[in-house]
Amino acid sequence: MLHAEAYDEALAKRGTTNRYTTFTFAEPPKELVLETGQKLGPITLAYEMFGTLDPGKDNAILVCHALSGDSHVAGDGGWWDALVGDDKAIDLKKYFVICANVLGGCSGSTGPSSINPATGQPYAMDFPVITIRDMVNAQARLLDHLGITKLLAVIGGSMGGMQALEWAISYPDRVQSVIAVATACELPPQGIAFDEVGRQAIIKDDVWQKYKGNYYGKAIPEKGLSIARMIGHITYLSKDSMKEKFGRRLHDKIEFDYTFGDAEFQVESYLRYQGSKFTKRFDANSYLYITKAINYFDLSRRFGSLQKAFKGVKATFLVLSFTSDWLYPPELSKQLVAALQANGVSVTYVNIESTYGHDAFLLPNETQETAVAGFLKNQHERFRGALP
Repeated sequence: MLHAEAYDEALAKRGTTNRYTTFTFAEPPKELVLETGQKLGPITLAYEMFGTLDPGKDNAILVCHALSGDSHVAGDGGWWDALVGDDKAIDLKKYFVICANVLGGCSGSTGPSSINPATGQPYAMDFPVITIRDMVNAQARLLDHLGITKLLAVIGGSMGGMQALEWAISYPDRVQSVIAVATACELPPQGIAFDEVGRQAIIKDDVWQKYKGNYYGKAIPEKGLSIARMIGHITYLSKDSMKEKFGRRLHDKIEFDYTFGDAEFQVESYLRYQGSKFTKRFDANSYLYITKAINYFDLSRRFGSLQKAFKGVKATFLVLSFTSDWLYPPELSKQLVAALQANGVSVTYVNIESTYGHDAFLLPNETQETAVAGFLKNQHERFRGALP
């Protein structure tokens, strides 16, 4: 089963009940200053907690989600059930896990669909541009609220991995270790290009155009968002996984229609289905803002070089990549590893064999699970002072 199918089934099981808790901060005049210099407040973050925090608060792990994720990382439809849970790599019998929906999201956290207190109406396109750094700064405020001064680990894949890297850079004294999975210090031009096509599909949608992005309570730009999701899905898979899953098999027919109506190939039907499902749970404007945040993340540009970016990092790293991932290919992980090593940072790197493409990090994988479990065990012992 491909991850996208598993995720939709998990959402169906989960139902519509909100399991998250919310934390509101940055009330005026103490708004959060964003990387652009703009101010935003108040801000609400939706978050969930799993496991039990030890009295010494030495077992807290922050899990950062990818583009379309949310705070429900584990249990009953959790998006990373393969890795997080009782007796799993991130063992909830041992560790305390926090996962928050990102700033700019649409699953309980402040984003374009939230009410702008200045107008009493949804922000829509008046919402300020946000960055990965802004997301992390908001998460830091949440941890302050929870009384957690230092994390055992920050882990994330894809955009979640970018957040994990930002944590190590912006808050070096608050992070014991980082697990960066299927991620990079900047998205390659090909990834930016796919994101832009997705954004243009949304912006050119008739509904989005009619209301200039302020479609809340009126209609949904379903066509544009559906196409954006279809484009995104292609980048998450690999040619081998698509060949295995779909091949050139037809959908519910044995001959070509020679028309442009219904989907003829199984892969066409799959993409249309996934695009349609996505419009039921995700906000189109959040897609615009979050993909922009991914595109703006560029540590080399910000610091002058990757080596300089990690100069003050104190965390120990585990970096994981997947051989068939062409959206965040292994060479980008190797660049990250080289920059860390140039700064004397302790780093372990594993390039995992997989045919599932970028989505591989979300699927059961014994190599990934073993690497994460062993790394966390070692770091937990160090954090408690059991090792020199």
